[in-house]
Amino acid sequence: MVIKGVKYAVRIRRSKAISTVLTTMIILVASIVLAIGVVVYGTSLFQTGAQQESVVIRGVTLWVNATDTTGQAWGAAGVRNSGDKLISVDVIQIRGASIPFSQWFVDKNQTAISTDNFQSQFEITKMATATNLLQNNTSTTDACTGINSPLIMLDFDDNNGATSTDKKTLCLAQASGPTSLTPGQKLIVYFRVNTGLLVPIDSGTPTNVGIFAGRTGAPITTIVANP
Repeated sequence: MVIKGVKYAVRIRRSKAISTVLTTMIILVASIVLAIGVVVYGTSLFQTGAQQESVVIRGVTLWVNATDTTGQAWGAAGVRNSGDKLISVDVIQIRGASIPFSQWFVDKNQTAISTDNFQSQFEITKMATATNLLQNNTSTTDACTGINSPLIMLDFDDNNGATSTDKKTLCLAQASGPTSLTPGQKLIVYFRVNTGLLVPIDSGTPTNVGIFAGRTGAPITTIVANP
């Protein structure tokens, strides 16, 4: 009986030892899996945090028609995606009032938006009261073939981009929603200000123009000019 008792006791101790080893192995495996999970999660957070939205806005200009008492005005700006994420330019505001997309005229053709065009002082043509558009300053339509109307064509040096040194004609097409830009891409936008928001008496006064791509962007102060 004593020998059997000893064998039984040995079996119990072995059983407990095996159970302890198994428990230790389970804890060890769980710790490894958890550690791997933490590393993967931490890497994902780092990669997301490293990507930034950033825009450069330049040449913001406003013009008001000095002879139209109803308040006819236009503006222009250049926007470049200087970050490393896709952005969508989705808000233009004048004095806190949003400009509808139907009043935006955008060119984001990267050939036309050359460094010369992007860095140039943006020009204004005659405001056509009948159509509420700007008049084209070029009679050559070849550069804008295939782009739907309404369309505004502007050529900063009046050479129609005939040679490699000429500034390209802008084909400013009416927008229907936000305009997306991949990293490094640029756009030039002309926009018709809501009627009555700027009137002739505002000429020469500083006014805020807010241009945003999601949460990126800021109001910029410019002086209202006459065409």
